This record gives sequence, structure tokens and C-alpha cells, in this order.
Amino acid sequence: MTEINRKAILAGASGAIGSSLLQYLLNDNNYKEILVLVRRKLSIEHPKLTQLVVDFSRLSEYSAEINGNAVFCCLGTTKSQTPDEHEYRLIDYQYPLDIAWMAHTNGAESYHLVSAMGADKTSSFFYNRTKGEVESDLKAVPFKSIHIYRPSLLDSKRSQIRFGESVLNTLMHLINPLLIGKWKKYRSIKADAVAKVMLAQSLNHQKGIFIHPSDHIQALSEVL
Repeated sequence: MTEINRKAILAGASGAIGSSLLQYLLNDNNYKEILVLVRRKLSIEHPKLTQLVVDFSRLSEYSAEINGNAVFCCLGTTKSQTPDEHEYRLIDYQYPLDIAWMAHTNGAESYHLVSAMGADKTSSFFYNRTKGEVESDLKAVPFKSIHIYRPSLLDSKRSQIRFGESVLNTLMHLINPLLIGKWKKYRSIKADAVAKVMLAQSLNHQKGIFIHPSDHIQALSEVL
């Protein structure tokens, strides 16, 4: 496919980063089709948008349809939403890897994973360890390029109000200017900024594995 006829695969299009990314992809002339993998159909309609309603626990049944140039995985959950660790691991670890292998088998060249600050497969914390493990195992999939994004606390408007997160974001707006030097990476970051950088990185021709910490994502977003 030529650059202007690219097809994107997006999982997690209803989340904070995923919904912003979907809008960027729909408005970008380099992509002719955006395939979203969803549990239930989104209310959005667009000539470039194809919605594939899937049962993520049976992804193999849809493997032939998971094809495109670039894969964007914004899947994720929280402990409060998914208290069961087995189910949590499916969403944050298994499904992203399943999608990666299927898309690669069907010819995808790049994979873009939203991970998190603190991802570490040796961590004693389940959340950080799970993020670290999916990052580590994703690197075994032989894509031409893999981009891993590690945002800090997301500053975004969610459809579901999370009181604790809302309070923390308000506090971070006050604290962010004080976080300088090596502490800069801990500043909260807008979901829109992460999405903008993901799109841009999908259009460069670098080969390899790239880790993008939160302050790096913020810096890149400011020049786009």
C-alpha cells in the first residue's frame, strides 16, 4: 500500500486516548480506513470507519479481519473497574498480544501500545508488573517498528466520573509547574497529546523498538 492508502487497526477506541486517536486518524489523509475493534458499536459514523464488534475472549475467530498497516492498542482497565486479577490481565496483557500476533501475521508493519509510567516486569505491584510483561513480550513480535508510550496521569474528560482521579488532576494542575528537571516526567499529560504523538509516530519510517516516556510524549506533541 502507498502511504496515502494506509489502514489502521485500533483497539480501545472508547477510552480517553483511543477516542482522541480515532478522531485524528479519521481526519488524517494518510489513512483511508480505520478498523476499530469494539465490544459494542460506537455511535460515530464516518466513511473511513469500519467497526468490528468482537468478543475479545474469542479473538481468534476474527483473526482474518484484523489486518492493516499500523496497529494502535489503547486497551486498559483499572483495579476499580476490574477487581478480578485474571480478568484484568486478559485486558491489559493477553488481548494486546493476541491482536499483535494476528495483525503481524496479516502483514501489519508497526504496533503502538499505550502502556504506563512505572511499567516493570519485575515490579512487586501487579499493575506495573502486568504493563512491564506485555511490553517485554510484545518485543518478540517481529514488527518493523514497535512504539511503547508510557504516559503519566492522564488529564482528560471521561464519560465516567472518577472522583479520586478528578481531585488528583486538579491537584496536578497546581503541581505540574513545580515538577522540573528529572521530575518533569511525572507531570500529568492530556490524552489528546498522547494520541497526537501516536499518529505522528505511525507515519515515520524508523525501524526498531521505541519507548516514549511521558515527558518525551509531551515534548513531541508541542512541536506537532
